[in-house]
Amino acid sequence: MIEPPTAPAAAGRTPPLLALSGIAKRYGATRALDGVDLDLRAGRIHAVLGENGAGKSSLIKCMAGVVRPDSGTMALDGAPVRFADPAAAAAAGIVCVFQELSLVPDLSVADNILIADPPRRFGLVDRRAQRRRAEELLARAGAGDIHPLALVRDLPLSRRQLVEIAKALARGPRLLILDEATSALTARDVASVFRVLKDLRRDGLALVFISHRMGEIAELADECSVFRNGRNVATFPAGTRTDAQVVEMMIGRDEAHAYPPKPPPVPRDRPPVLEARRLGWAGRLHDISFALRPGEVVGLGGLDGQGQRELLLALFGVLRGLTGAVLVDGREAALGGPADAKAPRNGIALIPEDRKTEGLMLPMSVRENLSFASLDRVSRGGVVDRAAEARAVDAMVGLLAIKAADLDVPVASLSGGNQQKVVLAKWLMTRPRVVLLADPTRGIDVGTKADIYRLLRRLADDGAAVLLYSTDYAELIGCCDRVLVLYGGRVVRELEGTAITERALVSSALNMDGTEAA
Repeated sequence: MIEPPTAPAAAGRTPPLLALSGIAKRYGATRALDGVDLDLRAGRIHAVLGENGAGKSSLIKCMAGVVRPDSGTMALDGAPVRFADPAAAAAAGIVCVFQELSLVPDLSVADNILIADPPRRFGLVDRRAQRRRAEELLARAGAGDIHPLALVRDLPLSRRQLVEIAKALARGPRLLILDEATSALTARDVASVFRVLKDLRRDGLALVFISHRMGEIAELADECSVFRNGRNVATFPAGTRTDAQVVEMMIGRDEAHAYPPKPPPVPRDRPPVLEARRLGWAGRLHDISFALRPGEVVGLGGLDGQGQRELLLALFGVLRGLTGAVLVDGREAALGGPADAKAPRNGIALIPEDRKTEGLMLPMSVRENLSFASLDRVSRGGVVDRAAEARAVDAMVGLLAIKAADLDVPVASLSGGNQQKVVLAKWLMTRPRVVLLADPTRGIDVGTKADIYRLLRRLADDGAAVLLYSTDYAELIGCCDRVLVLYGGRVVRELEGTAITERALVSSALNMDGTEAA
């Protein structure tokens, strides 16, 4: 159950800092928001829940000045407001930390944090003052260990997210909106961010917190609002609804959030479709050996940054200077790049971690994104067979229940969950025998997560081998037949069957078994 945190009893009766009334927004034939009412109060954390496509992103874009509502009103401190752009909203104290980062990779951390209003001296940027201010903001964001002069491109995704939060705090917000801002963070970073958010609440900020992780809502929220089909279907104090009731409100039906049943273990004597032998790379991977057999889902566990992503990239032919060998069907595979990996003789597909920058071409249509990786399969003599392409695309849209008003609209217009389904479908169209996945449900609603879990099991049942990296222990426990736990770029433990428990995953991730890592 979502339990209420400690908060002043009278806080819920204070006038709202920002009040929304009858907010509506359409995108063509799609009704994103339909008469939304919402009150947000200072000194309170208001959680907004809902499936992808429920209207959450459109709501916060209206509040943050990214888009203008078609109708309805917003009142700040009781006075009507309309924001022409995000700068106007920020000037009024409303700042948003979006799930998709807005950092400039080739600039320093300090440059990014203070990019909107750097300290100046004699008309020039005061670099010393900028560094001091960036250090203060990083410390406030729970990231005091990040060097302000480091380039953003050199930071892992979890640390970039903390820089994004520090950048938001630099604007001096009165209302801070966090859209899945913890989805890319490690457990340690999440704990740091939670401390920051609780401090901000004590300082009197109003906070809007969007997350699909019920445990995070339980720890932080004072109030909860559930959105479905562009409407606010319920607002209630935290702790007054069970998780099951919240999920039912989100999806509009009673559906248990369960993982598909696991089949009997795949026999160890079954020949592997893919095998890694003593893989090493650039001091990040060390002597990694394992086998993937048709019909099994194997997990990659461990703390974030222990070589899991590098291992997936190595198996997909992306890394140069790899030592050791990758075998497919018992023969050494020459993986000179992704084209070799996905070729029919190898049949390897990779669903990347960041769907927007690594998995999709956002301005292009849903149809074009779906067919891009498999054009060689629907072409004859270099000419695309449009009828064959249409049949393959329609089959994938049906299989994954992709929701799109038109397959010719830009894929950027889809919800996050449907974008992730497009990435999955794109690679499934290549008919892979080995499916590599990097945290595929990050920032995805519970309904879409369940769809993906069922799809992974179906792929394995149909004879594919699945290698799943996830930062969510529950996913590894619920989805995987075996889990390889990495620490320091090495496989330190393999768990199987009933031995896959949270205790075992955590102890192995912390290397409590004492395996030496280089």
